[in-house]
Amino acid sequence: MPFAELPTGATLFYEDEGEGTPIILLHGWMGTARDHLGWMIDWLREDYRVIGPSLRGYGQSQPRPRQYPLDHYELDARDVLALMDALDLPKVHLMGYSDGGEVTLLAAGFAPDRFLSAAAWGAVGYYGPEMRPALQRMFPPTYISQEEIERNGIDNPEAFVLGWINAAKHIIDRGGDLSLHLAPQISCPLLLMLGIDDTLNPEAYAQKFVDAAPDAQLVMFPCGHAIHDEEREAFRRVVAAFLERAKGR
Repeated sequence: MPFAELPTGATLFYEDEGEGTPIILLHGWMGTARDHLGWMIDWLREDYRVIGPSLRGYGQSQPRPRQYPLDHYELDARDVLALMDALDLPKVHLMGYSDGGEVTLLAAGFAPDRFLSAAAWGAVGYYGPEMRPALQRMFPPTYISQEEIERNGIDNPEAFVLGWINAAKHIIDRGGDLSLHLAPQISCPLLLMLGIDDTLNPEAYAQKFVDAAPDAQLVMFPCGHAIHDEEREAFRRVVAAFLERAKGR
């Protein structure tokens, strides 16, 4: 099974399936590429080389257990760029769900010349004060499954979740801008997707990001946070059309 030891201090396990133009898929909170995006790997590998890393501290990736310093999203974005270097991938399509979507937006803003396209869902690049009640409802973490605890080596679920919540509150308190300031630099085609019932990610924030980026679109779906699972066929159509457009560009 492939691992990449990176100069950023992380060692990432990654899925690597298919052939062709590479796509990197980034999972969400407490997940791995196979657990959160397995059907997408199986679908996209028919036409692309699909690389699905487990972000640092999740699954088999190190260091474990996962930590949430205030700049953890930025660290993940640097890991993605370092992984591309380690695998000798000059340019890729980049896609991310939830926390992986936030990492996608940061990476595309940090190094816009490295990406053929970028797509994110359940992410908006901005944590406004409206998100605070949703964060409060995330504690206590009674919703964390035993499978998630074992998969990610979580020894203290309460401390684990508080780390993420506190980092998110820090983003809100410093003004909310996670990657919005980078939107004008994202020169590749950009697709943002949200569910209308996603309580963490208001549509207005996504629209602000799209308006600031040179070549971006927002697609809304009649569902919650996990669009790729809740509206699978519609999601597949939108993503396929986006990749075709990016290929033509």
